[in-house]
Amino acid sequence: MKKIKNLGLEKTVFNQYIAEIRDEKVQKDPIRFRRNLERLGEIFAYEISKTFSYHPVEVTTPLGVKTMHLMDEQPILATILRAGLPLHQGMLNVFDHADNAFISAFRKHYMDGTFDIQIDYMSAPDMNDRILIICDPMLASGQSMVCAYNEIMKQGHPKYIHIVSVIASTQGVEYLRKNLPDIDCTIWLGAVDDELTVQSYIVPGLGDAGDLAYGCKNDSIL
Repeated sequence: MKKIKNLGLEKTVFNQYIAEIRDEKVQKDPIRFRRNLERLGEIFAYEISKTFSYHPVEVTTPLGVKTMHLMDEQPILATILRAGLPLHQGMLNVFDHADNAFISAFRKHYMDGTFDIQIDYMSAPDMNDRILIICDPMLASGQSMVCAYNEIMKQGHPKYIHIVSVIASTQGVEYLRKNLPDIDCTIWLGAVDDELTVQSYIVPGLGDAGDLAYGCKNDSIL
């Protein structure tokens, strides 16, 4: 079963950070852009932590003992390079004992204007019976996330999956609904925009998150 959680529908400081990463003037400062993605990752992680199981632990202070409720387990944090790194870091700031996975996915462009998604690298721990969180700032067509999911499944089968994206298109969300298997999954979003261009860019979106965070790149053309 796939659940959708759109944090942007709530009136909180969360939307301040999304407004800033969208703002073309603020985007001129890559440090601020990356930091805002980190902040968003921290908020997503906090909200996701509410879904975990907890157990009581006695903590000894200099003045006594206090019973606290701590997580039963740490998740695996996975991200799609390179745009996902700041968002991933934000979640790692919260789940600071988590295991990590990294997937390199890219758009392979062709002379006729078409492209497909290719995976050329992955580093991951054993996924079996673990809680997995996969993040990518933009969920445009949804193809990258599905490709990443299929690659990750080669490393085992998590017991629950959380997919995190700051800005999604309605088409991308629908693509996940249709193309991910019937798994226990929650899709966490910050905003959903209605338009997707033929080049699979979200409108109004924010542009290319990877370029804004780390500088422009050259795309491979065949």
